[in-house]
Amino acid sequence: MARPTVRSASRSKAGLVALGGGTRARAPGRVTLVGAGPGDPELLTIKALKALQAAEVVVHDGLVSDEILDLAPAKARRINVAKRKSRHTLPQDDINQLLVALALEGLTVVRLKGGDPFLFGRGGEELSACRQAGVDCAVVPGITAALAASAGAGAPLTHRGAAQAVTFVTGHAAHGEPDLDWTALARPNQTVVVYMGVSTAGLIAERLTAAGRSGATPALIIENASRADERRLLTTLAGLALAAEGLKGPALLMVGEAMAMAEIATSEDLSLAKDEAVPNVQRVSPGQ
Repeated sequence: MARPTVRSASRSKAGLVALGGGTRARAPGRVTLVGAGPGDPELLTIKALKALQAAEVVVHDGLVSDEILDLAPAKARRINVAKRKSRHTLPQDDINQLLVALALEGLTVVRLKGGDPFLFGRGGEELSACRQAGVDCAVVPGITAALAASAGAGAPLTHRGAAQAVTFVTGHAAHGEPDLDWTALARPNQTVVVYMGVSTAGLIAERLTAAGRSGATPALIIENASRADERRLLTTLAGLALAAEGLKGPALLMVGEAMAMAEIATSEDLSLAKDEAVPNVQRVSPGQ
């Protein structure tokens, strides 16, 4: 029997995704939430690679690189459910329904997510939807962007004497500014990693400074971590907003004393970066 196709639902249910193709002849399939890491295919786990190679359908984020998508079988269907700020291909509830529907058609589904499924990846919502529908669901962790950014820049997230703690937060909230404990985040000798914080970099710097964090605290911005076009900007908390201006790709804000250890290129290195697509690394001071 021909495999059912995914099609848009009627206008009365705008945004939903339905399946068609007749009576199901297969036993229920399964869903695997797979962390694709920050973009470099060599940072995939072996378990993630095996899951991809067994996939019949890959439901993927927009940030997953083509190099990683190409590790799935050529016959596997790809469904892009890319989300960007204020622009979603499918709302999250519809993605949940899609995963369940595909699995109930008997398909082996990989939900391929940038970074790690359980770190600002909404993997918990998708896991809950599968459980509620009685669909078998497994999770394969991925290297989150902060780990790749830290390792690539040589700036440890924790370091004896400089960073006794690390906290991951989101700089994006559905409505208004993120509800964070600014007083706790402003304590010295810790690293604060902000995901999805480029557009709110000024607000974040303002709140941290007002809560007592020194404006001279080193701050590192990593754009496109682990990819060929990775870019690193080393500045201070006071210069964070200016340094974040104009960034287009996915980026992390990393604030803390240990960020001063980030590798900084010379002007000669920067010229080489433009020619050979090696990471673009530069220092940005508040006055620039």
